[in-house]
Amino acid sequence: MPAPTTIRSLAVEELNIPLHAPFGISGGAQEVARNLLVTVELADGTRGYGEAAPFQAYNGETQDTARAAVERARPAVEGADVREWRPIAAALRASIGDAGSARCAIETAVLDALTRRAGVPLWAFFGGAGTTLETDMTVTTGSVEDASTAALAIIGRGISTIKVKVGGGELDHDLRRIVAIHAVAPDAPLILDGNGGMSADAALALVGALRAQNIRPALLEQPVPADDWEGLAQLARWGDVAVAADESATSAANVLRLAQERAAHVVNIKLMKCGVVEALDIAAVCRASGLRLMIGGNVESILAMTMSAHFAAGLGGFEFVDLDTPMFMAENPFRGGFVQQGARLELAQIAAGHGVEPR
Repeated sequence: MPAPTTIRSLAVEELNIPLHAPFGISGGAQEVARNLLVTVELADGTRGYGEAAPFQAYNGETQDTARAAVERARPAVEGADVREWRPIAAALRASIGDAGSARCAIETAVLDALTRRAGVPLWAFFGGAGTTLETDMTVTTGSVEDASTAALAIIGRGISTIKVKVGGGELDHDLRRIVAIHAVAPDAPLILDGNGGMSADAALALVGALRAQNIRPALLEQPVPADDWEGLAQLARWGDVAVAADESATSAANVLRLAQERAAHVVNIKLMKCGVVEALDIAAVCRASGLRLMIGGNVESILAMTMSAHFAAGLGGFEFVDLDTPMFMAENPFRGGFVQQGARLELAQIAAGHGVEPR
């Protein structure tokens, strides 16, 4: 007789959610969030839900590759006990280590089932440091006029921190977009996110040109490619702005290298890059080495974004919060999750698990 906490089945299905407008980064744009919904069911009937949000322009993952990874992981998941969630994560790392979104979806579903059954909200499971966060909102790539309009809409929502996608085009175009945003939101802290689409010299030139306009970004996130460790370190030393690593920070080992080489001041932890358990290890390395914490994600629905909110609020100490993509989605196929008012994300009302279920 299997224990009630044994995983009886693992199911995966497409989760295609249209966006209000294309979500553009330096590497390309996404018009529909082509994600996956993963469900684990325990022997006692408890279900847990997870989301995979692959984004080819970000790291090369697609819906098809993520789904294939989930299927490859099935033997390691079905028949396992959710109470042994770290060994499950280790098995996933060994079998589908390069498929971060699939690892994230499965581990999220496992932990959701575990904590739903126990009657514990995930913010408490992760440490109980808090139940609220304040998110930024993103201005994606596009025209100067689009940037200005988007910034006004963000401020109108009651959100004060603006993230701006840059890189992948002409430096002057990015400069004019940022100046336009600053003109309509002069008090808004600005996070500039290059998604690896710039050189170190171009990023330094952009920061210098902004300084001449009396604009000082709060954060410069991953301007250079993921493997340009020297360029990232150069910016951290000479850019006169806090530098965050994102695409370079895909594992605890990489984050340890960032700390040793002093190549960043902040690390953007995304569960979608490496799964929940590896993200816990990354957070531990950051705390031990003095790297500041940011939580972010791919183009994710309320399910995955709520999971990340539990993670960051429960651990505490996250200085930068970028959990905005549900606001870009034209449909919400779920019920529950964090309650948002302006920039504020509230989790206190969630009684067990991550609190999100399919409608």
